[in-house]
Order: sequence, then C-alpha cells, then structure tokens
Amino acid sequence: MRIESQKHRLDVQHADLSGSRFDDVNLSGGDFHNVNMSGCSFDDLNMSGWRVHNVNLAGLKIDKANLAGASIVDARLEGATIEGVAVTDLLAYWRAGHGAKDA
Repeated sequence: MRIESQKHRLDVQHADLSGSRFDDVNLSGGDFHNVNMSGCSFDDLNMSGWRVHNVNLAGLKIDKANLAGASIVDARLEGATIEGVAVTDLLAYWRAGHGAKDA
C-alpha cells in the first residue's frame, strides 16, 4: 500500500508492517504499545518530548545526538558506555564523593 501526500489517522492492531519505509512523515502524537521495532534504523529524527517505559534498548547506538535534559532512571546499565567509558564506573566514581563541586 502506498500513501503519498495525504493526511490520515491510522488505527492499526494485530498487524505486521515489518519492512515498511517512512520518509518525510509526521507521526507526532502517535501512541505505540506492545510494538516490535527491533532492527529499525532512524536518521534525521525529531524525538523531543519522547517518553519510553518498560523498553529493551540493549545494543542501542546513539550518535550525534542532542541529549540536553535527557533523564535515565531505574535502568540496567551494565555494559552501557559514554564516549567509551562504562556508565557503571562513572556512577560509582560519582557516588564515592568525586562528583562535580557545584552539583
């Protein structure tokens, strides 16, 4: 199915849309629940204001991203790195009292 230069609201349930392609598409305000997006690739994407809950991000790669105001809470961080440094090591160092003086 091809939808081009049109505006529609879709209610999709129990469907297989694997392999679909989206280019210059507005999905703002969409609601996704119980969705398999494994193996997806995103480029030039506005995800400001996104909220994710109960999500598997194992193997996630973030490159050239604006993370201003980003928050990660109650997460499994083993193996996660920032600029090649283990996040668990960074947090352990911080918690040992070596945090920023102004924090």
